Amino acid sequence: MAGTEKIRVLIVDDIAETRENIRKLLQFEGDVEVVGAARTGKEAIDLSTETKPDVVLMDINMPDMDGIAATEAIRKKIPFTQIVILSVQGDPNYMRRAMLAGARDFLTKPPMIDELSAAIHRAGAMAREEKAKAATSTPQSPGGGQPSNLGYQLSRGKIIVVYSPKGGTGNTTIATNLAISLHNDETKVALVDGDLQFGDVAVFLNEQGKNTVIDLAPRAEELDPDIVEEVMVTHAASGLHILAAPSKPEMAEKISGDQFQKLLQYLRQIYSYIIVDTSSYLTDIVLSAMEVADIIILLTTQDIPSIKNSKAFLTLADAFRFNRQRIMFVMNRFDKRISIAPEKVGESLRQEIVTVIPLDERIVVNSVNRGIPFMLDNKSQPIGKSMLGLAELVRERVSKLENIEVEKVEKVEKVGKR
Repeated sequence: MAGTEKIRVLIVDDIAETRENIRKLLQFEGDVEVVGAARTGKEAIDLSTETKPDVVLMDINMPDMDGIAATEAIRKKIPFTQIVILSVQGDPNYMRRAMLAGARDFLTKPPMIDELSAAIHRAGAMAREEKAKAATSTPQSPGGGQPSNLGYQLSRGKIIVVYSPKGGTGNTTIATNLAISLHNDETKVALVDGDLQFGDVAVFLNEQGKNTVIDLAPRAEELDPDIVEEVMVTHAASGLHILAAPSKPEMAEKISGDQFQKLLQYLRQIYSYIIVDTSSYLTDIVLSAMEVADIIILLTTQDIPSIKNSKAFLTLADAFRFNRQRIMFVMNRFDKRISIAPEKVGESLRQEIVTVIPLDERIVVNSVNRGIPFMLDNKSQPIGKSMLGLAELVRERVSKLENIEVEKVEKVEKVGKR
């Protein structure tokens, strides 16, 4: 870190010898200061609250609370603190869970001094950036109110990923019209095209601007609201902000999953909702969006291949340890004349279909060809009413998940005070 400012590090491990070995390794790092050591997850939360370290070196296996749960609690209480997970297990599932909980890095024990030092310096630089951002901005709640004092950051915008594992199910139609439904003067919404090779979000809204996601994602670590405002295309009819896919498919290779994820995380500071349209393939970009998504809207239709692929995705989601409460299963193009009922599909896949969007080819095809979302001129029609219903269900699910997170943090805090 610049000047004489040192990177403040907290060591968390239930084995005293390990704590001491790490401390000895770090004593040769002139710009690193060990501000404390904790034996348990609860101690880690308390010491982090007290010392506010830049970096926490967190053991994953501890007797009272595992490192992933402690990571999640610390990140919610002290957002700028970066967590580096240390584990004897190099299991990809542990890595994914750790990153989903907010960890910055994952090292296998015992770490080499070079990789430990590099991880601490990367995390320390990120902590400094986060503190600088917090010092220069006053976060507002999605509805425009004052920030909450609770550990869980209610002021964060919500990332909603719209995904279907089968092409041709109306993913972009749902994403664009959902974004229109959620957007209003008090609730700013960004619509991001996550199908970087062949995305059509801009076409569906008849807004072919020169700027695209390629103008923001590679600069994800140096963004500010002015840069975002300059690049975003404003939809003339609704005021919705659009981030289009690159104009040429080959340009998609210039954006990494990590860059795209950081971009979405930054947009949380500006928008109440970030709606991400995606391709049907589970690319690095799509997976990175899902990892930080508050809600994944999983689309299916009544045809068997679409249902089969939805089942395969749900199985994969379980393997990735995605919380099923974050998945909202929606049936698009519902036709009452077809005998495949949403209730039966939900039962078979152990994931309730929360709503159906009725089939209305005339309105949808006309809407797409004109580049005018049907929520602008057909919201009183059954398909429009169903989309308003989906938007309300999204708001309710976001609120429910927020309440669960708040209760978890409060419970952890109570346990830590005992």
